[in-house]
Amino acid sequence: MSCDNDEASRGCSPPNVVFEASTQTPTNEDCESPLFTPKGYCLKTVEHSSLALGNIQKMKQQGQLCDITLKIGLERFRAHKVILASVSPYFYAMFNGDMKEQHQSEITIHDLDPTAIDLLIEYSYTGQILITPDNVQVLLPASSVLQIQEVREACCKFLLRQLHPTNCLGIRSFADTHCCKELHLKSHVYALQNFQQVVGTEEFLLLPVEEVKELISNSQLNISSEEDVFTAVLNWVKHDLGERSRFISQLMVHVRLPLVNREFLMTRVDNERLIRDDSECRELLLEAMRYHLAPERRCALSTSRTIERKPKGADPYLFAVGGGSLFAIHSECEVYNPKSDTWSVIAPMLWRRSRSGVTGLRRLLYVVGGYDGNSDLATAECYNPLVNAWTPITPMGTKRSCLGICSFDGLIYVCGGYDGASCLSSMERYDPLTGVWCSCPAMNTRRRYCRIAVVENCIYALGGFDSTNYQASVERFDPREGTWAPIPSMSSRRSSCGVVAYDGHLYCIGGNDGTTCMSSGEKFNVRRNAWEPIAAMHNRRSTHEIVAMDGFIYALGGNDGSSSLNSVEKYDPKLNKWTVVASMSIRRSSVGGAVLDCINLEYVLKQTMS
Repeated sequence: MSCDNDEASRGCSPPNVVFEASTQTPTNEDCESPLFTPKGYCLKTVEHSSLALGNIQKMKQQGQLCDITLKIGLERFRAHKVILASVSPYFYAMFNGDMKEQHQSEITIHDLDPTAIDLLIEYSYTGQILITPDNVQVLLPASSVLQIQEVREACCKFLLRQLHPTNCLGIRSFADTHCCKELHLKSHVYALQNFQQVVGTEEFLLLPVEEVKELISNSQLNISSEEDVFTAVLNWVKHDLGERSRFISQLMVHVRLPLVNREFLMTRVDNERLIRDDSECRELLLEAMRYHLAPERRCALSTSRTIERKPKGADPYLFAVGGGSLFAIHSECEVYNPKSDTWSVIAPMLWRRSRSGVTGLRRLLYVVGGYDGNSDLATAECYNPLVNAWTPITPMGTKRSCLGICSFDGLIYVCGGYDGASCLSSMERYDPLTGVWCSCPAMNTRRRYCRIAVVENCIYALGGFDSTNYQASVERFDPREGTWAPIPSMSSRRSSCGVVAYDGHLYCIGGNDGTTCMSSGEKFNVRRNAWEPIAAMHNRRSTHEIVAMDGFIYALGGNDGSSSLNSVEKYDPKLNKWTVVASMSIRRSSVGGAVLDCINLEYVLKQTMS
């Protein structure tokens, strides 16, 4: 096509082009494709946003079309307002409101770190940022000021993963300063759960007095004994004695001195000059001594300082202790985690023991008496799960194997058993605070291989062997009255049975009736004063252990009449049904077992067993 001169002088118009759909045969392009719409062909470039931002970032690096300079100290950073405003509500308000900075080409920002600003500007263009231990302390406050929530939350998550006894108090303070509520709460809980390690750090010694009070007054403090809290307070005060001695009574009121054992109370607390020179502290010491001197009156002497601390986040674990298989007596022990259905090895006992009594009290595991393969034992020891270690305690007044044991009202009761010569009916009580055993009224019946448990403030002794007969009889001891009384007998004779109290009922499961090893079980309804049958176990068991944990009753180990067992099963009282769970690592007849609530037990085992 061409234009003559006249047309050219008037301008040459292009010919009309028709863009409507043709009535001719269409091309091979599928008209039903998602790219086609009734209005036309839809083009969507998937990487458009990232490509555009990438090009804008290149322009920033080359200083092209930048319309804002941020001055941080001596550093200057060029950028595009629209990019900063799209990521930071702080910059959005600055560049779109009535602020004077709206029309400025250079803005000075005070009190923020240049490194953090550089990283956050880069994040605005790329959506990526690397948080490290070196930059998190400047990134968190900067992202908070600029209201870049994604980075702020990422910094908090990073710090949570860095929590350690040596830094948790510092992170807690840092989180409080920058209003990071979740980080503050979790670092505080971490400090409570790891108190025994935290008090040995410089961070603890440098805390202000109010924060020390906040820690030691908390009922969720994770400690093995109240002695740890007393020692922590003294260490903090003596770190700056001249300035801090005036706070001693304010802090000691939060130490639960009645729960400190007597030896520590007399040798450490009473001899501490800071305590003796302060009248309020002396009164707290007298309160603790009165509590120790009258075990029977402890309920009447209860205060906030006599209540055991219960740490948050503790989970129940089942401990299997000692026992025997074939010709071996075990000192080896293991622990079961019901959440993972796995067993782990823990530190072995100081003595080999089978036929011992095992119970938990104040987050410690106590093992009493038993048989070592040569003789019956009076020795006893306790296990601390916070350090995975055993410690000897005062021996009983009588050698006992095949004994019954339970803990009640801060005391440990043992009764019956065998002393190497005869079946026993005697009873003893151990006070962990004083380290003293004392005699209690004897049962009406001699019972070897008996079991005892506590229901509604009374101790029940069940079954056993009296040197002549296998027993179905049951008797009840009321510690308040100091007397034993018979109650209805079980439906079956049971020696070497398993006994546990759960939900107001007394369960007696398995055992030996003198002719066979049993799998049957029954429960005693205290209110109805009657026995009722329950479903039988999968295995016949005697000399096994029965414990209650997390709404289930567990039966572990024992003997099925021909061999020692390592199998474990659990009973659901609601369904009246038994289920097999993971087996122990070794066979254990005459095994002892108990449940303790523990925190970070797997971590402790990993650190101490490697």
